[in-house]
Amino acid sequence: MSKPIVALVGRPNVGKSTFFNRLAGERLAIVDDVPGTTRDRIFTDAEWNGVTFSVVDTGGIDPTHGGKTPLSIGSAEFIKEIRAQAAVAIRDSDVVLLMCDGEIGLTAADKEVADLLRKSQHMVDGTPRPPVFLVVNKCDNEQRRNQAPEFYELGLGDPYPISAIHGVSTGDLLDDIVTAFPAQEEEAPDDSVKIAIVGKPNAGKSSLLNRLVGAERAIVSPIAGTTRDAVDTKLSVGDIPLTLIDTAGIRRRGKIEPGVEKYSVLRSFKAIERADVVLLLIDAEVGISLQDAHIAGYILDEWKSCVVLVNKWDAIVKDNYTMEEYTSVLRQQLNFMDYVPILFISAKTGQRVDQVLPLALRVQEERLARLTTSKLNILLQKAQDIHPAPSHAGRQLKIYYATQVRSDPPTFLLFVNDPALIHFSYLRFLENRIREEYGFVGTPIRLVARPRREED
Repeated sequence: MSKPIVALVGRPNVGKSTFFNRLAGERLAIVDDVPGTTRDRIFTDAEWNGVTFSVVDTGGIDPTHGGKTPLSIGSAEFIKEIRAQAAVAIRDSDVVLLMCDGEIGLTAADKEVADLLRKSQHMVDGTPRPPVFLVVNKCDNEQRRNQAPEFYELGLGDPYPISAIHGVSTGDLLDDIVTAFPAQEEEAPDDSVKIAIVGKPNAGKSSLLNRLVGAERAIVSPIAGTTRDAVDTKLSVGDIPLTLIDTAGIRRRGKIEPGVEKYSVLRSFKAIERADVVLLLIDAEVGISLQDAHIAGYILDEWKSCVVLVNKWDAIVKDNYTMEEYTSVLRQQLNFMDYVPILFISAKTGQRVDQVLPLALRVQEERLARLTTSKLNILLQKAQDIHPAPSHAGRQLKIYYATQVRSDPPTFLLFVNDPALIHFSYLRFLENRIREEYGFVGTPIRLVARPRREED
């Protein structure tokens, strides 16, 4: 069951990121920070009154023209960018927050995006659009709260005067947000291996899907787009049932402006959440971009297995070293996922496409693999002989024993004298030793340290 998505929309400097960080801070104690992941986070999980949901900060609008001249708040290009941002939020989220600045007051940009959001409230093809909450931030004092009613002019209902930095009235807002979430339907049990195809627009996702389906000739049934706004295709490889989750519908609702593409990660995030294995498609002609790194990061955040596919390889002028050099660059830019296999393909010509699904299934097998406790402890003992556990303030880390507590993804519990003594670099060392011995290709590994108790 997928989590509802709340999108924060508005011009820069209204406090979207501050509100985002406040929501993220509610869960900092249980969110994993993965070392080596040097990327901006625009997604986080939040929880309120027992309801878990995802929040996306659609910030990142560059309020400059050509990177030099600042755009005025009411400039046409600036407003166009914000409208594009809001259009994606409307299409791909469950609740939209339009954030305005209570210190500056109502602006032309606020009016433009509010007009788009207000029109979105109507039903489209019988489907209700996401509810919109009008949030007036920076209402840190009584005077600004008293001025908030001017935002009624936007026609989006009652404004919520809050202070994201101080947390004033954010609880009342969150109460109403979680109440507005659509009812979550339990999905029918599905034993198929779910493989999501994600990547930037124009990377070739639709072409790859069509090539995979055409090559297998074993379609069971196409499932029409649901509220997830994706198309699931059922097929089988041998006797293994698969579900391909296609996110290539980013352009289906009319022509989308280029500026929208930077926010299209919303669609990918939904597909990643549902998948077992994710095929991250990269355009060989363009190379890996910041958005590709964003998507790769979300794959890791969700602990999903991954295969990186470099598409349009037929269009690259090559010599004997091109593939090796390209691989080296990818490994460097995706250094937080150095365990994923890389496959160079051409969806257009079919080059190596026949290897895609077998490789994805191999990765899924690795995801479900289990190690016996005896093998694991022998391996860890050898690792400690090579590289003794670190000490801190005169105290030596002791790893008494370990066991695999689950697969999907592989999760190992280490019983130690004090978890505070185990540094992430040593966990990375142990992970690498496990991979050297047993592979786990394309699959993240979780190592969790716990103090040994007498009953253990």
